[in-house]
Parts: sequence; structure tokens; C-alpha cells
Amino acid sequence: MLEFIVITHLLFVMIQLLFGVLANGVIVVVTGTELTRPRKMAPLHLLLCCLAVSRICLQMFIFYNSLVVLSLIEFFSLAETYTVFMFFSELSLWLATWLSVFYCAKIATFAHPLFFWLKLRISRLVPWLIVGSLLYTSLTAVFHRKHTWILSQKLWLSLFSQNATTQGNEMSTLHFAILVVEFLLPLFIFLLSALLLIFSLGRHAQQMTSMAAVSGHTGTSVYSSTLLSMLSFLVLYVSQYVMAALIFSQIFKNKNFTFLFCFLVLGLYLSGHSIILIFASPKLKQNAKKLFFHSKCCQ
Repeated sequence: MLEFIVITHLLFVMIQLLFGVLANGVIVVVTGTELTRPRKMAPLHLLLCCLAVSRICLQMFIFYNSLVVLSLIEFFSLAETYTVFMFFSELSLWLATWLSVFYCAKIATFAHPLFFWLKLRISRLVPWLIVGSLLYTSLTAVFHRKHTWILSQKLWLSLFSQNATTQGNEMSTLHFAILVVEFLLPLFIFLLSALLLIFSLGRHAQQMTSMAAVSGHTGTSVYSSTLLSMLSFLVLYVSQYVMAALIFSQIFKNKNFTFLFCFLVLGLYLSGHSIILIFASPKLKQNAKKLFFHSKCCQ
């Protein structure tokens, strides 16, 4: 029974990695091509390209961790490896958060001076937000390298090795609290922007439905698809926090079905949301089809 669960999990992990790399690869190729054209830089393309690159790197790390969990490869307890893992994990969270803020500022409508200021300047702020996120995650990764490794060593070895013991200093409560705040801050900003956008889209969809009932014309499909896309983004984004909390709480045994399921859901966000981005954007969807048919013709 255990072997069946392990083989099934490995199969899903490989499919997940394949779809994740393909989906994020398509986004990188399409947005990267747009950015190289001699015209004014599109901030959304730059943000999507950086997000897709960070997700590909993070997907590789999660695939490696899954192989370690299944005892298919040996676990190498290198501090540098998990410092890089923490860097890409936090960077991916911040870039996804800024994507939500960008959508909220561009699409939502609220009669507030601060929101109006953000709507006018969000396009110019995107490059600075990306650079700021890179610098911030780099500095925190270096600053917390020792303490992050103490935490990672205790958690990862307890998860991946039945008889592993850790040595060294205990992580202070202060540094643990700082790490928690660092990961909860992007979640707070994301929830605020996502919920504001969902509320605004829901209000517009309701108004369009009322107008359609009077005039007989239907025009709610765009609002509905955008609303569903944002709701999916919200569910996937929050689910990775929930799954990560369940994994690191160590309430499930190693190779337990629920434990492996949490790992699958954790990786599902990276590939699932990228696929949603492609289908939700007509430009990305069209270029993805072109790439697919081009590769098919080359074969």
C-alpha cells in the first residue's frame, strides 16, 4: 500500500513539474519577447516574466524535496541550498503579491485619494517593486542565513530522516518571530488587494447583470471570467500557506497520505496559477497556441 502511494505521488509530482515548467516557460518566452521589442516597457510583462522565472526555480526545489521525502535520493543538509530555497520562496510570494496589487490598482474602482494615486503610478512603481523585492529577499536571506538554517535543519531532518538528530544552537524566539512576520506580510498585502478587487468586480458584475436584465444585452462575461480568475488566484495563494503550515507543524508522519497530499498542493500553486494566467490572458493564450503549433510543426 505504501509503495502504491509513493509511486502515485511520484507520478503526480512529475506531471506537476512538467506542467509547471511548461506553463511558466511559456510566460517567460512570451513576456520576454515582448520586453525585447523596441518600444515602451510593459510593466505587467516584466512582472509576469520575473514571477515565472522565480516559480520555475522554486518548482525545481520542491521537486527535489519531494524526491527526498520519497527516499529516492539522499538528503544533503547544505545551509546554502536552503538559503537559496528561502530566497526563491519569499521572492515568489512578493512578486505574486505585487501582481495582485497591480491588478487591483488597474481594474478596481474606489473613490479614495490613496487608491487614485496608486492607480496613476502603479505602472511606474512596478520596476521599483521588483528591484526592491530582490534586494529585500537577498538581504533577509543573508541576514537570517544562520538562523534560517537552524530552523531548516531541525524541520527538514525531522521530516526526511527517521533517526536524524540536529546539533547546534537553538533558534531564538525573536528571529523565529521575524521570519514569521516576513512571510505573513506579503500574505496580508495580497489578501487586502485581492479582496478589494473581488469586491469591486462583484459589484460591477451585479450592476451589469441588472443593466442586462433591463436592456436585454449581456456583458458580464468579462467581469465573471476575471472574477473567477482572481478567486482561483486567492484560493491557490492561501492554500500554499495552509499546506506549508501543516507540513512544518509535523502533525503528519513521513510518507503519510495526508503529508504527501500537502506537498502536492504546495507545488500545485506554482503550476496551477501560471496555467490560469495563460488562459485568463488572451495574449498569453494566443501566443501559447502559436508556440505549441510551432513546436508541433518542427517535429
